[in-house]
Amino acid sequence: MNLYAGLRDFLLIWVGQLVSGVGSRLTSFALGIWVYQSTGSTTQFALIFVAMAVPALLISPIAGALVDRWDRRRTMIVCDAVSALTMVALAVLYATDGLALWHVYVGVGISAIANAFLQPAYAASIPLLASQEQLTRVNGLVQTGFAIAQVGGPLLAGVLVSTISMQGVLIVDALTFVIGVIALCFARVPRPQRSAEAEDSLWREAATGFRYVHDRPGLYGLLLVFGATNFLFGIASIAITPLVLSFADAALLGVQMAVGGCGLLLGGLAMSTWGGPRRRIHGVLGYSLAAGVLLAVHGLAPSFALVLVAGFGFFLTLPVLNASNAALWQSKVPADLQGRCFAIQRVLSEAAMPLGYCLAGPLAEHVFEPLMAPGGALAGTVGAWIGVGPGRGLGLMFIVLGVLMTAVAASAYAVRAIRRVEDELPDAPILATGSAAGIGAAA
Repeated sequence: MNLYAGLRDFLLIWVGQLVSGVGSRLTSFALGIWVYQSTGSTTQFALIFVAMAVPALLISPIAGALVDRWDRRRTMIVCDAVSALTMVALAVLYATDGLALWHVYVGVGISAIANAFLQPAYAASIPLLASQEQLTRVNGLVQTGFAIAQVGGPLLAGVLVSTISMQGVLIVDALTFVIGVIALCFARVPRPQRSAEAEDSLWREAATGFRYVHDRPGLYGLLLVFGATNFLFGIASIAITPLVLSFADAALLGVQMAVGGCGLLLGGLAMSTWGGPRRRIHGVLGYSLAAGVLLAVHGLAPSFALVLVAGFGFFLTLPVLNASNAALWQSKVPADLQGRCFAIQRVLSEAAMPLGYCLAGPLAEHVFEPLMAPGGALAGTVGAWIGVGPGRGLGLMFIVLGVLMTAVAASAYAVRAIRRVEDELPDAPILATGSAAGIGAAA
């Protein structure tokens, strides 16, 4: 296992976060089922995702600055502990027949806030635990863990809800967070030295991360690519369900989503062994180009086989893209600013994807579907190639989304500051204090 030599502390944390990540997906899936079955309301169901997204969006800028001030290992321990206690509280309420909708919304909101601190702390700890050469491979492992949670959580939820009830699911989730805490207690994460004088104001300190990125055109351009790609992906992630259901049934939709999850998992495993392209910018922009092409292929014909293959390929590219992007930022941003910079990415993602979610329905129903209906404005031209009728407007929308994603990546390649960011921006030094918080350290 020379590929992972010297990564004991990272692997301990990774295993703990993998287990707790599966637990989180398990609970979010199960609570969604409970809310929908209890109310029969799609709006109440959707509010779960609002309760998860909005608090994280609001707190992330400050969370990033605080992560850079605090010990990152202890921050992750507290976040996992808070999430565990939240799940226990919901389980007690459920057992005593006191669980109400507002409890669920508050509970997932608290967990989302804890996660808004945990994720930048986790990402910013990686360059303190791995060498420059290992960064892309290690981030591939992070992507693998995410894929396992995405695929395994809902599958496990379906089994556990029917066998040990909702209360049992919540307790299992709490135990997964406890495992995350235990793993962190046995790991050590060095504290980075402050490379600059600390700001007096927390808000000024939070703004320092954005100024650092804004003053470096290559990183700022990558940030814009990240936001645009997430926005387009947000629209596609909503539109895929009605697209598939326009020519297949719900069972085949489940197959399509499972195959996409397998692509995500295989891509993560490939990155964790292969290590990705030698030049990380090619991993970001090259695979964004490929992702855009595969997204467009979804809409070429009302064919389940075509969507299945394109979906698998699309999700296969995402771990390469995400791991290369994370490794590039980890190598170019000083360790004591990384919490803030990863929080900025999170804010952009949390804002761009919900905007895509909101626009997907109106775009499909009022723009693209009418264009491709019999007698529609594009029925006689584009319709001759991709067909007309229900669902073909959605197909056109996927083609447009794919072309736009490809255009974003191609435009970024045309910008020298982005294309040559690895050459023109020096690697940031990893300045550690030399002492790491270990077992028995004061929290």
